[in-house]
Parts: sequence; structure tokens; C-alpha cells
Amino acid sequence: MDPSMVQQTFKAAPLTTEFFLQGSVMENSLETLVNRLKGLCDNADYQQESFQDHEMVFHIKNTSVPTPLVFRVRHSLVQTECWSLRYLGHAEVGDKNRPTLVRSYIDCPTSENVAQFIGELGFRMDHEFVVKGFYFHKGRMKITVSKFYKMNQPGNTTNDTIETVCPSYLVELSVVTSSGQEAVGDDMKNFAEQLKPLVTLEKTDHRKIQLAQT
Repeated sequence: MDPSMVQQTFKAAPLTTEFFLQGSVMENSLETLVNRLKGLCDNADYQQESFQDHEMVFHIKNTSVPTPLVFRVRHSLVQTECWSLRYLGHAEVGDKNRPTLVRSYIDCPTSENVAQFIGELGFRMDHEFVVKGFYFHKGRMKITVSKFYKMNQPGNTTNDTIETVCPSYLVELSVVTSSGQEAVGDDMKNFAEQLKPLVTLEKTDHRKIQLAQT
């Protein structure tokens, strides 16, 4: 399938917006952070929800567009029947007074043959990894704490074939909503303040990270 047709079809799909902040925490501070989140979030008496996922990142190139279109296929390693397809737009720093980053966001459940399907559309897998962690909820806000693992053997997600990418955990505070809901950023900023100094959630400029890697 022609890449331009894929992109035109995708642009016609309804988009939601993700407002988010990011930070990191070292292993020795993890337990303290979890206890703080249990006290602040909903259902504090229950164990936090955990996940173990295998993520495959696919892209398709179009000579008329400088950046490729990227889709992410996620497969739960716990509930193995659960597959999903995600699109994450480019993070927009935007107005310096805006308290969060913003990006277009789509996440939909799929059947187990989704990787084969988008491969037939012309997408090619760029890389894959395993991510493990847990998440909490506070109203419509979601707090995810996760660690990433490199896969030493393609397609093999067993514990003896993966290794941690770095010793720290990624902490993300996010809200997925319709466009124009800017007020949610203030709620997120107030919540993030309650997690200091354990973790500082801020607007990470992904462009600077990409430039540093080139």
C-alpha cells in the first residue's frame, strides 16, 4: 500500500489528545514513591495494577514527508490475549505557560495478527522492547511507573534474554481527552507538586534528546 494513502487514511481518523509530564526515579526511592502514590490516588487500599508488555515499533516512510509514520504494537505478557495498536504524535512543548506537554494519541484494542496486518500495509519493524511496571489513577489522571528492558534475542521476551536499559524508572502523569481541554493541565501540575522531591515531573523536550542521540 502506498505510504501516502496510509497517512491520508490515518489523518481521517478521530484523534484524542494526551496531556503528560515525565520524570524518573531511582530504584532506592521506588518504595517511597509507591507509598506516596497509594496515599494520593484512588483505591489506596488495593494493590497497584501491574503490567508486563512487549512493544514493537513499526514505521512507514513517505518521501514527501520528512518524518516516518510510527505505529506501536503492544502485547501483554500477562494477559496474552490482549493486543493493542497505538499512535503517539510528536510531543509539543507549545506555550511556555502551558504546564504540560501535548501530543495526538490513539490506542485501540486489536486482534493478535495486528503486526502481520500493518506489515502488509508496508510498515516495517524498527525495534522492540519489554516494559514492566504498574500504574495508579487519580480521577481521570493516570500515573505510570515503568522500567524498560532490551531484548537480546529478537522476539524472545523471557527473563533470561532481556536486560535493563537503565537503572531508573520512568514516571509519567497523563490524561487522555478531547482537544481543547487545556484546564486539565492545572490539575496535573498541582498533583505533580505533591510528588516532590521524590520525583520531579516536567515538560521533557524530546527534540533535545533526539538531537543528543544523533
